[in-house]
Amino acid sequence: MIPRFFSDLADLFPRVEATDASGAPLPFGAAVTAATALIKGQTAAGGKVMFIGNGGSAAIASHQAIDYWRNGGMRALAFNDPALLTCISNDFGYPQVFEKPIEMFADVGDILMAISSSGQSANILQGAAAARRRGCRVITLSGFKPDNALRSMGETNFYVPSDSYGHVEIAHLCICHCIVDSIVAGADG
Repeated sequence: MIPRFFSDLADLFPRVEATDASGAPLPFGAAVTAATALIKGQTAAGGKVMFIGNGGSAAIASHQAIDYWRNGGMRALAFNDPALLTCISNDFGYPQVFEKPIEMFADVGDILMAISSSGQSANILQGAAAARRRGCRVITLSGFKPDNALRSMGETNFYVPSDSYGHVEIAHLCICHCIVDSIVAGADG
């Protein structure tokens, strides 16, 4: 089991797909370059990077928000404070848990990194829709089914073709690290 986990993970990376806003395929390197350039440009102009995710994806969101501001020198945050999550869920419902803070804190030109293994979580979909309504730029990271709803909501969309939470989450974390590490190194992808 253990060696297979790692061989399956290694086999997965060359199969990660990327698409643009119209759903047209992008070469993976071009998608990373586009996401890197977008984040560099928008944050240099005063925008911030917001991260959302549930469960393991919430942990990725928190980790990356810290890396993007500490290592990358960008304003970045994740909407997953326990008081925020429980208050918004109680007062509005869990599907609005990211939509409401995005409506309040997002500015035109900010970037939302929406992370969902399934690409079907209602709260992530509503958060991405709220970001688009606010004039934000959206980058998505999803997995599981190739026709998941989140995959069509960003201007750059990364899709991991696996139904293993662990593999999808590891790939999403690697993509986020690749982007911020490219920014730190001064590369465009």
